[in-house]
Amino acid sequence: MTQLENEISALKKELVNMWILVQSQLNKAKEAMVQFDKDLAREILVKEKRVNSFELKIDLDCENIFALYCPVAIDLRFLLAALKINTNLERIGDIAAGIALYVVESSVNFDMAALEKTSLIRMYDEAVNILIDTRTAFEKEDTVLARSIFKRDDVLDAINENAPNMVAEVIKADLNSLPEALYILSIIRKLERIGDQSKNIAEEIIF
Repeated sequence: MTQLENEISALKKELVNMWILVQSQLNKAKEAMVQFDKDLAREILVKEKRVNSFELKIDLDCENIFALYCPVAIDLRFLLAALKINTNLERIGDIAAGIALYVVESSVNFDMAALEKTSLIRMYDEAVNILIDTRTAFEKEDTVLARSIFKRDDVLDAINENAPNMVAEVIKADLNSLPEALYILSIIRKLERIGDQSKNIAEEIIF
């Protein structure tokens, strides 16, 4: 392998490691939400600094490869895609931290019945699975799997679209649930954005 090929390979591994970290943050944020574990939520907020450091390191590595090797053709396309994927992963990390912050700030436990009624749990699981599959598509350069992300994002969009009605029903059943219900609506909005970020990543994989 040439030195440029070694650098590209190392960069790809760094992106995968960041992917795994962001995925872990999302999984922990879900656990913190369901278990109402404020300590775990605080851990996620602390680890958000690692996500940000990863993003800066990957950006810097891309810049160095551009400067040292003046890549062209396939290598150039990969580097441009890597920069965009890196940004999208960092934004998903921000979303996980945002969900964790809701847990830290909330004074009441999230009611499982409300989480199920609003389809938040189903949406959360699908968002995480979509993120996992974008990583698989990236690692295996599987454009067919990458294209499947677009259709699967429709599930997230549908739940997001119906969320105000479902949240309204939760509030009508118990007016005291208003603060919790608004948190649930905000989390659903954040999960919908994970679908958008994943679609952006899928587009880069196809490109």
